[in-house]
Amino acid sequence: MVLLNLYSISHFLLWLISGRFVLRSWTLFLVLSIGWEFLELFLPYEFAVETWDNKCADIIVNCAGFWVGLWWTKKINH
Repeated sequence: MVLLNLYSISHFLLWLISGRFVLRSWTLFLVLSIGWEFLELFLPYEFAVETWDNKCADIIVNCAGFWVGLWWTKKINH
């Protein structure tokens, strides 16, 4: 069972950029991140079909990317 895949890289980069340039709110980030994973349950596309373990891994990767983006912003601003 593979929890990380090529999509994991795009998840990380998307949320890193969001945390660096767009969002500052963990609450909004979590709503969007978890909301997307929930929405994938209803999308009729092959990329959206994944195990619950993979969905959880996606959220962890999203959190890591967002945290790095916020950290990067904080380092630049200090």
